[in-house]
Amino acid sequence: MLDAKDFNFLESQSSFDFKGFLLKLLANWKWFVLCCIITFTIAYNVNIRKEKVYGMESFIVVKDENNPFFTSNTSLVFNWGGVSDKVQTVITTLKSRSHNEVVVDKLEYYISYLKQGKYNYEDVYGTAPFYLKIDKNKGQLLGGLIKIKFVSDKEYELSVDFRESPTRTLVHYVDNSRSQIDMGETLFVKKYGIDQEIQLPFFHGRLHLKPDATNYANQEYYIRFEDFNGTVARYKGVDVAADMKAASVVVLSLNGTNKHRLVEFLNTTVEVLRKNQLDSKNLFATNTISFIDSTLLEMETQLKAAEDELKDFRRGKNVFELKGSGGQLTEKLTDYDAQKESIDRKLKYLNYLKSYLDKSTDFSKLPAPAVAGIDDPNILTNVSRLIQLSGQRAEMGYAVKSNKLFTEFDVEMEAVKKVLLENIASVKTATLIDLEIVNRNIRITEGEVSELPELQQEHLKITRKYDLKDNIYNTFLKKRSEAEIVKAANISDIEFIDPAKDVGGGLRGPKTSVNYILAAILGIVIPFVIIFIGTLLDNNLHTVDDIQKLTKIPIIGVVGKKNTESNLSVFERPKTPLAESFRAIRSSLQFLYKKQKNTGAKIVMLTSSVSGEGKTFCSINLATVFALSEKKTIIIGLDLRKPRIFGDFNVDNVTGVVNYLIGQKSIEEVIQSTHIPYLDLISSGPIPPNPSELLMGEAIKEMMDELKLRYDYIILDTPPVGLVADALELAQFCDATLYVTRQGFTKKGMLSVVNEKHKRGELHNISIVLNGFQNKAKYGYGYGYGYGYEEAYLEDQQQTKRWEKIMRKWRKK
Repeated sequence: MLDAKDFNFLESQSSFDFKGFLLKLLANWKWFVLCCIITFTIAYNVNIRKEKVYGMESFIVVKDENNPFFTSNTSLVFNWGGVSDKVQTVITTLKSRSHNEVVVDKLEYYISYLKQGKYNYEDVYGTAPFYLKIDKNKGQLLGGLIKIKFVSDKEYELSVDFRESPTRTLVHYVDNSRSQIDMGETLFVKKYGIDQEIQLPFFHGRLHLKPDATNYANQEYYIRFEDFNGTVARYKGVDVAADMKAASVVVLSLNGTNKHRLVEFLNTTVEVLRKNQLDSKNLFATNTISFIDSTLLEMETQLKAAEDELKDFRRGKNVFELKGSGGQLTEKLTDYDAQKESIDRKLKYLNYLKSYLDKSTDFSKLPAPAVAGIDDPNILTNVSRLIQLSGQRAEMGYAVKSNKLFTEFDVEMEAVKKVLLENIASVKTATLIDLEIVNRNIRITEGEVSELPELQQEHLKITRKYDLKDNIYNTFLKKRSEAEIVKAANISDIEFIDPAKDVGGGLRGPKTSVNYILAAILGIVIPFVIIFIGTLLDNNLHTVDDIQKLTKIPIIGVVGKKNTESNLSVFERPKTPLAESFRAIRSSLQFLYKKQKNTGAKIVMLTSSVSGEGKTFCSINLATVFALSEKKTIIIGLDLRKPRIFGDFNVDNVTGVVNYLIGQKSIEEVIQSTHIPYLDLISSGPIPPNPSELLMGEAIKEMMDELKLRYDYIILDTPPVGLVADALELAQFCDATLYVTRQGFTKKGMLSVVNEKHKRGELHNISIVLNGFQNKAKYGYGYGYGYGYEEAYLEDQQQTKRWEKIMRKWRKK
């Protein structure tokens, strides 16, 4: 044996055994296969139950279309700020809640048309042979299934099961309000004719057949009324993005389980946007026409009154005499009055515009400055810009929740308003100067008129009044005509490039391959993680490498797993690899004794860390291999607290070591022969109250000396050294100490105990035996000590036994 000075004890080892871990993974391949089968089965069931998901696309272009009738005199349109701004506005609008509310309400997508499929309810919108027309003012059953079964070509059965939930919620789509109704625990069933009006507590409407409906008799369908806001929220998820290659092109895409819904929604949402955009574009013209119409109504009354006054004055008088020499003055005054009226109209609009800017925050209803004859480019530009910003802010109020963005809009609108107020002041000053000039000309001409006869003056006054009203009326008629032309000539800036259309294909999911890939990953990762965590948390000894990493005490042998019911494995099956492992230990011990030049009887002590590691099993079989080599051998059961060695030899434990140590029996009286030649046994005897004190006395030394004279080998089966100190008292008599560990049972930390005791010299000439070893890769051990052929030996023996059984049966016959 090596001396203790040659050992450097290692209390712990932190390195990870990757090779052992890999071998353990390979050994547990069945768990990987089982886990993969489970995950693939789950993936398969998930895939077959998932509805198919389709994707549809629509392409539109956003242009900057100018009105072909636009001139400086018909400035009734405004610019949105260029194509890039329009594209961003279009994208924001298409995703806004207010826009999608209009689309969903128009298409009535809150009504679901369903049919029972193999695994779930399938959306049959577009393929169902019927459609509903509901009364939005009255309550409809929210969320519940309403069954429609066609019993004939002209009649159907409507049924709803209220038995599980008698109290239901109704939705009124006119204002999305809710109400409750209690139908009782009933199954409602009633037949109706096609197109017949239905007035029920939970449903109000009619069922109409589609023109192309065929083969619908005996078919069952379901309808369900969804939450309006929830439906809108789903369609707000439409993907809208500008094309990377063409900034003015916008791509709309939407995924869903029903292609008919996708196509209709994409095309309808663009149509609604086009109409809204054109209405916004015509806003100037619409406001102007409305303003002119209200003015014309007032002017018609005034013009009629002036005309009647003129007719009354001329009645019975000579018109030519009334005109006389005042005809030129009348034309001059009419021209001056028209100029003054135009200036007054400008001033009135400027005052109105200033007052509107000061008092209002919504500038989307301003009439065009051109209606008042204002052609100043600064006012035209800033008014159109202010209307644009006001409209954009109102639209984004539904889609954008960022206060920062609203603040930016408000700051920009305030800046435009300030500039516009300065423009108004500047133009108003210039206009007042023009007004003063016209008033001076009117006063001069009126002075000339005062020299005419009184009758002509009166006629000129009435004629002047009528001409002014007529001129104003004709001017407004002309402006209204221009506004109508502009409105009619306006075209939308949004055009379809490629509307959505179902041409087959478009399948987006389910991604079955992804699920199978995920199943494969999980099938590998789950057992891998479990094994890895188990390896990290496993504090048991499994391999020779585990022992060598924790101690420098040599390993004298590796013992396989017991293959018999009793502990007499070597005696009962002497040709097994297990028996060979004990013979190898015997040879190693003999080599060590020879190296130490130890002659005479040899004492071998077997101990362990705790109970259950196979110390008794190893003691019996090691003694057996010595006895089989015709060496007189004796086993002494010195585990006085838990005696058990006698049971395998069918002897009693009435007398034993304890009786000898206390002087009751002689050595001859405690020695018992066994059925194994050359092998005797001294059992422990009755359990004493003071086992440690007995082993410390002189009697144990006398017993050892006497046994040395009688036997070649003395095997001591001692208590676990990790629990009691009895084995340490016996170590002084031993020539070799075998410390038994058990694969998968002995804790790694226990080796630190034996290391410390060996370091202090309490245990000397010590070697380690790895017991219960299974040469399987699941322990990360597939090499060493030549025991890889055990299964082959066992297989040969099993085949031999089978052959012997067959031969015995044949002989009996």
